[in-house]
Amino acid sequence: MTRLQQRLDALRAAGRKALVPFVTAGDPSLEATVPVMHALADAGADVIELGVPFSDPMADGPVIQRSSERALLRGAGPRYVLDCVRAFRERDGDTPVVLMGYLNPVEIRGAAAFAADAAQAGVDGMLLVDLPPEEADEYRAAFARNGLALISLASPTTPSARMARLCEQADGYLYYVSFAGVTGASDRLDVGDAARHLQQVRAMAKIPVYAGFGIRDAQSAAAMAAHADGVVVGSALVSALEGAADADDAAARAGAFLRPLRQALG
Repeated sequence: MTRLQQRLDALRAAGRKALVPFVTAGDPSLEATVPVMHALADAGADVIELGVPFSDPMADGPVIQRSSERALLRGAGPRYVLDCVRAFRERDGDTPVVLMGYLNPVEIRGAAAFAADAAQAGVDGMLLVDLPPEEADEYRAAFARNGLALISLASPTTPSARMARLCEQADGYLYYVSFAGVTGASDRLDVGDAARHLQQVRAMAKIPVYAGFGIRDAQSAAAMAAHADGVVVGSALVSALEGAADADDAAARAGAFLRPLRQALG
């Protein structure tokens, strides 16, 4: 059984809601990424989503776009990202790490080679924002051969036929985008509307459904978790890390941000 599946099974057995923070690798500094990951795990993260910096992050709002730009300027490419996971694994062999990014860096390396490298580094899954489910079979097979889950995305605008396919194919957990748009637009989060969609998706899905986009604090995390199996928080955390003085400051900010959300979710 994979590390990710063990964690998901443990959450289900305990009746706990999952807390999944997202951070961009290489931001607020190259030196801060691994300390931030440890701080998030210590503060109660169940899974860590580590963003792979990309030059055209079309699904992300300004906060994560800028963090990706800064990270790329520092040289945070795919090799750096995997080195961070490898360094994280020296102290933490339990917390699952899912890479979140775009298709181009994987295509350049090749799905099979990228999956093998990621698994060797200690990655547990991958979420490729711009990979259509109709074209995912090759990637899913390559990832599965290396024990990696290919996490799927769904949204309120996903057609019913595609939603059924996503729910059938999905590995690990299904990332449900709470509203149509880009990350960070917390003013667009309508919990009531999202709850109605989540109820339908969870009835179809055979795996946990985690809600993301628009979650910014303990209150919004608890509100969404009431209707999902867990929540993903990204832009608000990335904002909290911006401008950190050094790696220690970034780690302290990460822990301080996440602890109230963990407490709110139980």
